[in-house]
Amino acid sequence: MTIPIRAARVYLRVSTEEQDLERQEAIVAGAQAAGYYVAAVYREKASGARPDRPELIRMIGDLQLGEVVLAEKIDRISRLPLPDAEALVATIRAKGARLAIPGIIDLSELVADSAGVARIVLEAVQDMLLRVALQTARDDYETRRERQREGIEIAKRAGRYNGRKPDTALHKRIVGLREAGMSIARTAELAGCSIAQVKRVTALHRAKSMFDRQTEAPAN
Repeated sequence: MTIPIRAARVYLRVSTEEQDLERQEAIVAGAQAAGYYVAAVYREKASGARPDRPELIRMIGDLQLGEVVLAEKIDRISRLPLPDAEALVATIRAKGARLAIPGIIDLSELVADSAGVARIVLEAVQDMLLRVALQTARDDYETRRERQREGIEIAKRAGRYNGRKPDTALHKRIVGLREAGMSIARTAELAGCSIAQVKRVTALHRAKSMFDRQTEAPAN
């Protein structure tokens, strides 16, 4: 009897360049130890509140029937508003794949071995748990944003707020890709940011370059 291969695709995400994906890398070894064949690992530095993450989109496009999507926590997959998060999960399921997230009770194996009323009940419980987890991830994102806004207001009133520091590494990457001839859309995909940010950084770079040339030009 041939034992079917259980294939997994691992999605690793952090929100900023300052955060590190290394802690999440243990998921890969854990999946292999559990008997999964890891078809691919997708590493991304982008906000979970963005629906247009290039590596997430690539992973969904690569999914095959029967595969499992593994992530450290549900907020690695999504911090989107609940309707958008559920649409994302539906897209994954439409490919014939399923999510497996540590910390959330995963009843998929039980569901696969069940039938009739038992299967319906288990699927309903699984969907309820996933829905709660997705909403919790979004609530946590909103709470963090609100605390950030409150902190900024307090700092402004105290005269200590100097604005958000630019992500210089990302800006350099965007400028380098654009100067290498990449389109705006391709630059956004490779840099892991939005098209609007590519346009903004490119415009600022061009304005600065023009200013530098004018100030360096010899006076008549």
